Amino acid sequence: MRTIGLIGGMSWESTAIYYRLVNQLVRERLGGLHSAKLLLSSFDFAEIEALQNPAGWEEAGRRLAEAGRRLEQAGADCLLICANTMHKVAPAVADATKVPMIHIVDATAAALRRRGSSRPLLLATRYVMEQEFYTGRLAKQGIQALVPEAEDRVALHAIIFDELVRGVVDPKSKARCLDIIARSRPQGCDGVIFGCTEIGMLLSQDDIAEPAIDSALIHAEAAVDFALAPQSRMK
Repeated sequence: MRTIGLIGGMSWESTAIYYRLVNQLVRERLGGLHSAKLLLSSFDFAEIEALQNPAGWEEAGRRLAEAGRRLEQAGADCLLICANTMHKVAPAVADATKVPMIHIVDATAAALRRRGSSRPLLLATRYVMEQEFYTGRLAKQGIQALVPEAEDRVALHAIIFDELVRGVVDPKSKARCLDIIARSRPQGCDGVIFGCTEIGMLLSQDDIAEPAIDSALIHAEAAVDFALAPQSRMK
């Protein structure tokens, strides 16, 4: 089994989800008392959130790149950034390290293709919904993501930062998200991306008819696929 390096703490709520999912998946696949081999570098999210602006992204990239280098030096065989938004600085992490970085957008795109979805609705932070680093990478893989209207994007961003990253799950916010999904259907929505790793705290596949792609779960599955793959497949 290879060792998975987690760059987390953005937020710790979602990092706890990653830790649970990765270990559950390893136990399901190997049985018995098996669990994942993991290394974790966890940030103070307040420091990272303060850098989520045009003047701060470069510094955020440097900090995540340094975390990636430390994990690699400690023995990680692959890296995961345990957040969607911080994949904005994924190139900085990839350039600073030699081990594979499993990209959340690539894992999400592969899951969408398996589910037959090419026009999914993207529910995420404003950075993810509005900037090219995420939707553009999906488009290059044949996925034309739909994004909510401006007012809904503001509301989603607030739900994430004011509630979910603080561990607050509000039924009114769930209803707002379901309304956004319902209003996307006339646009041809054929799936829903939980494009913030905390959204799975609020919504599940049981809540919607369309395929739900929970990015945290999909990302964790991709990491476990890598960790448990035969060595010959990785050459």
